[in-house]
Amino acid sequence: MEYKQTQIKKGIKLHTIHTDKFKTNLIAVFLTTKLTREDVTKNAVISALLRRGSKTMPSQEEISKQMEEMYGASFDCGLDKTGDNQVLKFYLETVNDNFLPQKGEDMLKTSLEKLLEIVLNPYIENSQFKEEYVEQEKNNIRQRIEGKIDNKARYSMDRCIEEMYKNEPFGFYKFGYVEDLEGMNGKNLYEYYQNLINTCKIDVFVSGNLNDEIDQVIHANQNIVNLKERTPNYVIPKEFNKVLPEKENVVTESMEVTQGKLILGLNVAIDKENLRYDTLIYNSILGGSANSKMFQNVREKAHLAYVASSSYLRYKNNIFVNCGIEIGNYEKALELIKQQIEDMKKGEFTEEDIENAKKGIIATIKTIDDEQDTGITYCFGQELSQSDVSIDEYIDNIQKVTKEDVIHIAQNVGIHTIYFLKD
Repeated sequence: MEYKQTQIKKGIKLHTIHTDKFKTNLIAVFLTTKLTREDVTKNAVISALLRRGSKTMPSQEEISKQMEEMYGASFDCGLDKTGDNQVLKFYLETVNDNFLPQKGEDMLKTSLEKLLEIVLNPYIENSQFKEEYVEQEKNNIRQRIEGKIDNKARYSMDRCIEEMYKNEPFGFYKFGYVEDLEGMNGKNLYEYYQNLINTCKIDVFVSGNLNDEIDQVIHANQNIVNLKERTPNYVIPKEFNKVLPEKENVVTESMEVTQGKLILGLNVAIDKENLRYDTLIYNSILGGSANSKMFQNVREKAHLAYVASSSYLRYKNNIFVNCGIEIGNYEKALELIKQQIEDMKKGEFTEEDIENAKKGIIATIKTIDDEQDTGITYCFGQELSQSDVSIDEYIDNIQKVTKEDVIHIAQNVGIHTIYFLKD
C-alpha cells in the first residue's frame, strides 16, 4: 500500500492509495465539519439529499442507471461522528481500467467526475433543493431518529455517551433531533449546503492500481475549480488530560426489555500520543478480546453476562464496557466489572495476557490493506488527527508496550458514567 497526499487547495486534499491487490478502484469524498447542536440535523438531511440527484443525474434512478452503464459501479454514502466532528461520506467503486473489456476507456476519470458531481453539484430546482426530495428525506431522518430505540444495545451506548458529554458536541446524536426538522425547506437547506461546502474540510481518496494522471484530473475538474480555499471548520481530535472523576454518574432508564444493558463509560487520563498504544493493550486485556478479563471472569466463569466486552474510543480517550445481563444481576455484575478494573490497577495480569493482546491487535492492523475501505479509513484517521504513522510503525509501537506501561494506564482509568437500561 503506497500512500500519498497532495493539497489541491487550502483545506482540500487528494489522497492516493496505490495497491495492485484489487480489480477495483474505490473513490471516496469526505466532508468534515464541527459537530454543533445547531447544524447536526441539517448535516444529516444534506447527506441524504446529495444522494438523490446531481446536475446531470437528477434522480436516484438516473444515478443507478449511470452506475449500471459503468460496468455495475456501486455508489453509497453515510454519516459518521468522529471525535467532535460530523463526517459526510460518499463512495463510488468501479472496475479498474486494466480489467475493462474495451481498452481505451478511462473509467477512473469518469468515476471521479461522477462522484464529485454528486457531492459538489447537486440537483437544484429554482436555486434550491427540490422540495419533494427535502420532505421525503426529512421523513426518513425522522423515522431513523425515532427508531433509534429499536436497537437496545446501540441505544444504550448512545445514551451513555449522551450522559457523559451533556451539552458537548460528542454527546449529540449523529442524525440529529426531530424538533429541528420542522423549519427546514429546500431554500434554507441549499443556503446551508453552500456554506458547508465552502467551509468544511474536504478529502478525496482514490484507492486502486492507479496511474499518474489523477492529480491532473482532480485539478482540472470544474467542480473542484469552483471551490474556494478555506481554513477548514473542524476539530483536530487530540483529546488529552481527561480528569479522573471524583464520583460516578449513575443513570438508570426503564423500557420494555427482556435483557438489561449495562454500559460503563471510563475516562483515560493520558497526556501523550504514544500512550494510546498502551491503552489499546490495556483495553484488549480488560475486555477487548475472548481472552479478556471481562469475557473470562464476568461471562464465562460467573455467568453474569450474555455479552461482556470493552472498546477503546481513541478520538475521545474513553473506554466503554458493554454488558448484556439478567436485570436482577445488576449489582453482582457491576461489582465484578469494577473488580476487573481494580485488578488491572494492581497489575493482576500476565505477560502472556500482554502477548495475546499484542497478537490480536497486530493481526487486525495487518488486515487494513486487505480491504480498500479499511485502507481509506486508516489513512483518513491519520489525516484527521494529523498523525503520520505507517502500518509498520503502528505495529512497532504496539510491540514496545510493557507490563509497566499497561499498569500506568490502568492507574489512570476512572469510571465516569454507569448507564443501566432495565424493565
